[in-house]
Amino acid sequence: MRSNKNELKKIAEKRIKELFSQAKDNPKMGNRYVQLARKLAMKVNYKMPSNLRRRFCKHCYSYFNGDNYRVRTREKMLVYFCHSCNRYSRFGLKKKA
Repeated sequence: MRSNKNELKKIAEKRIKELFSQAKDNPKMGNRYVQLARKLAMKVNYKMPSNLRRRFCKHCYSYFNGDNYRVRTREKMLVYFCHSCNRYSRFGLKKKA
């Protein structure tokens, strides 16, 4: 039973990465690919890596391409401003060792 869940998570991980690469190639369908990736991750209880979570707005789930978001640094935070929903998403900056 346990190995089956791990296999499902591995399959879901590959599919999610594929969906994000398709979203990068096809910006018009990017929002739909993000929705599919999120649903798949929730279905198998998979936590997306931080590099994928930063590619879409966590409020409206629109895929960030070159012209619909703005990135700033403020008080040791990385702040993404989404032009689709006019809201901010904040992420902590990683410390270098």
